[in-house]
Parts: sequence; C-alpha cells; structure tokens
Amino acid sequence: MGVGGEKFQLGTVGALSLSVVSSVSIVICNKALMSSLGFNFATTLTSWHLLVTFCSLHVALWMKFFEHKPFDSRTVMGFGVLNGISIGLLNLSLGFNSVGFYQMTKLAIIPCTVILETLFFRKKFSRSIQMSLSVLLLGVGVATVTDLQLNAVGSILSLLAIITTCIAQIMTNTIQKKFKVSSTQLLYQSCPYQSLTLFLIGPFLDGFLTNQNVFAFNYTSQVVFFIVLSCLISVSVNFSTFLVIGKTSPVTYQVLGHLKTCLVLTFGYVLLHDPFSWRNILGILIAVVGMVLYSYFCTVETQHKNTEVSPQQVKESEAAPLISDSLSKVENGGGVVDDEPLKVPMWSSKYSRE
Repeated sequence: MGVGGEKFQLGTVGALSLSVVSSVSIVICNKALMSSLGFNFATTLTSWHLLVTFCSLHVALWMKFFEHKPFDSRTVMGFGVLNGISIGLLNLSLGFNSVGFYQMTKLAIIPCTVILETLFFRKKFSRSIQMSLSVLLLGVGVATVTDLQLNAVGSILSLLAIITTCIAQIMTNTIQKKFKVSSTQLLYQSCPYQSLTLFLIGPFLDGFLTNQNVFAFNYTSQVVFFIVLSCLISVSVNFSTFLVIGKTSPVTYQVLGHLKTCLVLTFGYVLLHDPFSWRNILGILIAVVGMVLYSYFCTVETQHKNTEVSPQQVKESEAAPLISDSLSKVENGGGVVDDEPLKVPMWSSKYSRE
C-alpha cells in the first residue's frame, strides 16, 4: 500500500472514530435534555444544530480552513430540503409508531439502500456482504426491537422516511464524487436549506407530537446549557456524517450507525444504569459479529480487485469496508480533513430518542 493509500486509510479511521464518539456523546446529551429536563422538541433542536454547524463552517471559511466551491444550486437546494424532510419524517415515524416499529424502520434503511444502489447505480453486493449485513440486522433487531404495533398512518410515514433517508444518503456520496467537492464544501452549502426546512416545520411538528409550544417552554439555565452543548457536539456529528459517507458508502455509514446503537445501549447500562436483558447482550454480540464480517469481506474483495483490475477501475469499486484503502482522495473529494453526510445525515435528531 502506498503513501496515498495509508493517508486515506488513516483519514477513514479518523472519520469513523469521530463519528462514533460525537454521535454517542450527543445521544447522552440529548437524553439528559429530553428525559431529565423535558425538552422534547427534537425537530426544532435539529434546526438549531444545523444553524450552528453552518455558522461554525462560515467562521472556518473566513479563517481559510477550506475553500468555498459553488456548484449546481438546484442540486444543493434539492439535497438540503430532502435531508430536512427525511429528518422530519423520521421524527413523525417515531411519534406515530411504537419504539419497536421505529427501530425496524431504521433497520430497513440498509436493505433499501442496497436495492436502490443495485437498481439505479448497478452496484453489486456479493453474497458474503449480503450475509454479513443480514447477521448485523438480526443482531440489532434482537437487541432493540421489542414490540411491533402497526398502524396505517405510521407505516406510510415509516416507508416515506426510509425512502427519503436512503436517497439523501446516496446523494451525499454521489454529489461529492460528481462535482468533486469535499464533505466540508457540501455541508457548508446545504446546511442553510436543511436548517431553514426544519426551522419552518419544526415548531409545528414538535407541537403536534408533544402538545407543547417550543417558544413557551421554560428555558432554565440548565436547559440552555444542554441545548448549547448539544449544538456544539452536533457540529462534529454533521461533519463526520458527511465525511464517512463521502469516504466510504451509504451502506457502510448505516453499518456504523448500528455500531453506535450497540454502544449507546452499552453505555446506557454502564453509565446510566438503564435496564439490560439477555436479549440486549445476545443482540449486541450478534451485531458485532456481523460488523466484523462486513468489514472483513469488504476488505478482502477490495484487495482482490486491486490485484485483478487497473487502478482506474479500482476507483469505481463498489465495495466500501469500514476501513478501506482502495479509494482515492480525488474520488471522494479532498477537504480540510480529507466527511458524510447524515443521518445524515447520521443526523443528530436520529439519535436524540434512541
């Protein structure tokens, strides 16, 4: 492996580590904010997250930490609005469904992403990759899914949330490659549209789900402190989301998201003394096996292609291991850190109620 490959691998490991640490941190912070202090306005809070992220990136741009690279404004606007809508739909799905069905909704994002990438991008996922993803989903399902109460409205909202989330995360990856922009540049340009979308629908959506007015809430000093802390952590969450998707793939990002779920369950038991059963332990162990298999098979396939095809073809490889050295900086867009992308997006609101 050359120097460029080593640098890319280190950058990918750094992006994955930043994503895990920041996402678990914001879950703990938001759990204190919502469960202990009663601030249950997840969508509005996410709009503040994105606004703070944009302001932080604007300061970074002013300090010349990265270069502004404008590109197709319609694409940016559509991408930003779609991301905002997907977050709103996920929160609505949680409001209209049981927690168990909501977890099933999140689990369905991986197979849906695989199907969309296979149909529209002609990407191929080997049986080994499919098997490892199945093991992962089984483990997370055992650990998190408790009840499955179905209703028509909730099911429709979940379906829309799955589709919009998948499309938004696929767009995060393809836009960076098509327009040769870094994750930082894409996040900077899309943040205003995401924030505005959520700021407009957030108060109404949160009011509908909680029967409370976000503007009439009692903002004590403790509440304000956790809101500010949550917004600051969200900068890292949003940045690392774009970074991970840009450097790997939407499927890999979802795999990483389920790793975070397992870590949140574990930390909740160790630090917060949340209830923990044999099902949680068994599910986490199965999920970890699935993640290890996924990373192993992706790495093996990437190395195999490295020896059989030309460097240009390797760049177009669809395999996206958790730690990969086959992709180039040019393909994924060089940036300041040379970021996904949540959800994505992992977007912060997607963790706020786990």
